[in-house]
Amino acid sequence: MKKIVSTLLFCMISAASTSWAQTPANKTSPGTSDQIVQMHERISAANHVYDGKVAAAKRVYMRQKAAAAKERDAAVAAARDGVPADAAQ
Repeated sequence: MKKIVSTLLFCMISAASTSWAQTPANKTSPGTSDQIVQMHERISAANHVYDGKVAAAKRVYMRQKAAAAKERDAAVAAARDGVPADAAQ
């Protein structure tokens, strides 16, 4: 029983110490004068803008892809029903 408790306690301490180690120790204020921190903030902002533009482009792509698939499905259904291609559209 002591082995189980000690193992469980060890696992809990290990998990707590690794999550504590991943949190930043010194958070800088937004108005920092450190040039490296400012550079990383600008890079992060640029990446955020880029990700937003990519997400918007993906939404447009998915919308156009769905419209094209809908047209294709209608043409395939019309072809299976024996309707001429000009009459289906």
